[in-house]
Amino acid sequence: MLFILGASLTFAFAPFKAWWLPFIVLPLWFFVQSQQTKDSFKTAWFFSFGYFAAGISWIHVSISVHGGVPLIASIGMMSVLCAYLALFPAFAMWLTNRFFDKQFWPLTLPLLWLVLEFARAHFMTGFPWLSIGYSQLHGPLSGWIPLIGEIGVSAILILITVNLGLMLNQFQTSKRVASNQLQAVFVGLILCVSGVVLDKVDWTQESGQVKRVTMVQGNIEQTIRWVPEQDRPTMQKYWNLSSEHWDSDLIIWPEAAIPKLEIAATDYLELLDKKATETNTALITGIVDVNYNTEKIYNNLLSLGNDELNKNTIPYQYGHKNRFAKHHLLPIGEFVPFESILRKLAPIFDLPMSSFTRGSYVQPNLLANGMTLTPAICFEIAFPSQISANLTDQTDAIITVSNDAWFGDSHGPHQHLEIAQMRAKEFGLPVLRSTNTGVTAFVDHRGEITALAPQFEDTVLSENVLLVTGKTPYRQLGNLPVYIFFLILFAVGVVLSHRKIK
Repeated sequence: MLFILGASLTFAFAPFKAWWLPFIVLPLWFFVQSQQTKDSFKTAWFFSFGYFAAGISWIHVSISVHGGVPLIASIGMMSVLCAYLALFPAFAMWLTNRFFDKQFWPLTLPLLWLVLEFARAHFMTGFPWLSIGYSQLHGPLSGWIPLIGEIGVSAILILITVNLGLMLNQFQTSKRVASNQLQAVFVGLILCVSGVVLDKVDWTQESGQVKRVTMVQGNIEQTIRWVPEQDRPTMQKYWNLSSEHWDSDLIIWPEAAIPKLEIAATDYLELLDKKATETNTALITGIVDVNYNTEKIYNNLLSLGNDELNKNTIPYQYGHKNRFAKHHLLPIGEFVPFESILRKLAPIFDLPMSSFTRGSYVQPNLLANGMTLTPAICFEIAFPSQISANLTDQTDAIITVSNDAWFGDSHGPHQHLEIAQMRAKEFGLPVLRSTNTGVTAFVDHRGEITALAPQFEDTVLSENVLLVTGKTPYRQLGNLPVYIFFLILFAVGVVLSHRKIK
């Protein structure tokens, strides 16, 4: 039953977007937890296991379909991953139940939740996917996002729903609700209503500057992406799809759109650079680079053509500086832990391009025809601290490229787009999301999708992007105010709990 309850939270995220669901499911879970004494960790783990098993089930597609792993082994690997991820919320719940009286849970659980979510986002490179705050992108707490970010919204949601769960517990035991719990629910209503009001505020304003941007979705099947015979057809396809859009200010191709190594594709890149420069445009593309001297492999974004600083005085040459190297590498897909052992076990541990080197955590923004862009490749967009560290006062937009063909027609690519929308709203900047098979989309500075390409079609998406000025409070202050506020609540809970024991 707890497994199913946790699994139902999948519908709170894209593409289903039932933002109201956590306000029902989480109180029920906290109600069950309030009944526990000895089995608190076990019940919390079963709920969390269901949450992740359903929520990130799309990973199974990459393991089984594209990774060459038999179905039973794929299910086993997914079970291990979800069992690991479930440890973090379960441990937060166990600590709360173990050391604090139920009436103090609203004061103590939010901080413990944040700390464990921080650990999940950073331990072993981190996997912050499915953080509960993403469910509120279109909910009543959405207005808080530019102030406190997704992480703060997660904490508020836990605060509100744990109060509701304790109300259910109180009502079951005494058929009435204590006045302090009614007051806590009133605080929850205030937070939701204020969130709706805050959503009307524009923290950043349109500057009046407009850029015409085109994104090309090549729709190259994953099975042929790294087949040498398909290199030329793939590159020709991207060239042809772009041929009528050289009048755009910027053209964007997705992650590793050019299937050849950069050192082997310099002639093609020089032609692209020349064409973009002649038409006074810029082109950004994903490509893999191998430095044979250092034996390091990088998952790169290159900016070609007009950067409006150098104009056309410095043509493309191998190793030029207007590039970005992916920092947050995907385990198994881009690097293999314990590779001397694991690579021998199954094809998924020996995928093409699975030995990448990390780029620096902070890198210069990409320059493209008068635009300054903060890049994120694939799931890097799920790390707001990394995005924040790379933003500058000159940043005009966030560009994120991906190849979600790994995950087929699942809810994974839609969750990925939802995460990009959250970054747009947090930082008050447009997000340009270019993908191989979808979901390619333009997102404005309020986190709203302004143009969307159909999935699994080779298509071109063009849009006038409105640039903005100003900064959101979250962009200026980051996560620190959230941690300070909930640390104070936690300290109050500790003091009150200690006094009650005395």
